[in-house]
Formats: sequence, C-alpha cells, structure tokens
Amino acid sequence: MIRALIVVVLTGSMMHYVVAADEARIQFPSNYKATFTNYLNLDRTQNADQIIHLYASDIALKGVRATGEFPDGSILIGEIYKAKKDKEGNVIESRLGRRINGDLALLAVMEKQKGWGDDFPEGLKNGDWDFAAFKPDGTPAKKDLNECRACHAPLTDTHHTFSYEHLKQP
Repeated sequence: MIRALIVVVLTGSMMHYVVAADEARIQFPSNYKATFTNYLNLDRTQNADQIIHLYASDIALKGVRATGEFPDGSILIGEIYKAKKDKEGNVIESRLGRRINGDLALLAVMEKQKGWGDDFPEGLKNGDWDFAAFKPDGTPAKKDLNECRACHAPLTDTHHTFSYEHLKQP
C-alpha cells in the first residue's frame, strides 16, 4: 500500500505541509491520445502565456455523465502548451483573440482512487484525487504538486475540477 508522507515545516509563524507519495502513485498514461477524449481546449486563465488541452478517460466521462460523480479510476489530463511569442516576448494571438500553441511544456494528470485523499491535510485534500506532472516525453517533471492540490481543494462543488460543467456535456 502506498502511503503519503506528510512533513510539517514551520517558517516564522507560517506552517507549511510538504506532501509526497512514498512512491509514484500515478503512472503516465502513454496511450491517452488514442484512448481518452479531448473535451476542451482553452487559454489558461491563471497563466497569461499558456494554453491547455483537456482529456478525460472513458471511466471519468461515463461516470460523470451518468451520475454526476467521478468513479474511482477516473483520470483527467491537461496538456499545457507555451503560447507562441513575438520577438519582444509578447504573446501572439490569432484573429479570434486566442493564444497560439507553441511547445508542449507539461502534462498535468489528476487521478481518483479510493483512499488517496485520506493522508492529506484539509488545505490539500481533494476528495480522493491526486496529482502528477510529467514532461512531454512522459518522465516525471519537477513540480510542487501541493500547488495543484491547494488550487483544486476549494472546488468541492465541482468535484475539485475546473472543467466539470464541460465534462457533463454529451
């Protein structure tokens, strides 16, 4: 059984939690382009120089569309692209006012499994979802996953996802 290691770090009057899995729980789904559904592409609202393409596994799509819930085994993937920039470093937009994909920068993965949220403190708890980040070649990326956990944790009404309403659409 994989257990999370939780370390409390005190800095001044602030308490920080560092949460890391004893071993990687989430494996890179190398066949996601062929087996997952691309359900949304958009400019990232929290990053002015990125675009995201969102994919969902059949388990996630069928579950949320049938019951409104994500069953265990649900996987969501975000392909995060850098936006193309001009010579001055300004983001280039199309005539539609949308950023234009540059290089693929990161693959962000959310996976839901029973009990995965048990060991996280309240500010980082996302139900039973956990997060991973991979480089475009599928190898693990160095990313503070607690940033992902903290950003998604308050989204309880949308099952800790930003795109729940889009997933429910047939």
